[in-house]
Amino acid sequence: MKTLGLIGGTSWHSTIEYYRCINEQVGEEIGRHANPPLILHSINIELMREQDPRKINAKYLDVAQKLEQAGAEAIVICANTPHMAYDNVQPKIGIPFLHIADATGKEAERLGLKKLGLLGNRPTMTGSFISGFLKSNYHMEVLIPEAENIGKAHKFVSEELTQGAFTPPAREFFTGQMELLRARGAEGIILGCTELPILLKEDDIDMPLLATTHLHVQMAVEFILSD
Repeated sequence: MKTLGLIGGTSWHSTIEYYRCINEQVGEEIGRHANPPLILHSINIELMREQDPRKINAKYLDVAQKLEQAGAEAIVICANTPHMAYDNVQPKIGIPFLHIADATGKEAERLGLKKLGLLGNRPTMTGSFISGFLKSNYHMEVLIPEAENIGKAHKFVSEELTQGAFTPPAREFFTGQMELLRARGAEGIILGCTELPILLKEDDIDMPLLATTHLHVQMAVEFILSD
């Protein structure tokens, strides 16, 4: 098996989900008698709350380089938003940086989806590291909530979900946003916050839900088990 470097901590709840799912899925393939070699570095979530791109880029590059030096053969960030550092980090390391939007785009392509709604925090929805990647590499259109709802979504993510609180009001809000995005033509919804698949389930709405966490984990497992 190949050694995978994990950058977690934003939040630690999502990091646990990644670690657990990677181990479970590899175990399903090779048997429960063994588990994959993983190197985990957990970053203080306060870095992301500061929303300083220069500091974020510098930190993720430093951690990625240390993981490479420690023997990692690829890097996975256990969250959506820190992928804003991808364009800065990937050219400066000698191992693959497995992009969460690449995993999402492959699944959307498999399902024949061309117009997707995107839910997450403010940087994920308004930035280009998810939507721009999908547009450039998969020729897909990405819709986000109306401006007045972006702040509400960000508040739920930052003040509740990343702190382990999964409340009925949050579920009601995000379910409503999915319906509004569908009314605007979305054929599927990207759950672009690692905690959203914990809050929302497939039976909450009758349309494809692309849980970036689970798709990213699948990509990670495929890498670990690849020749």
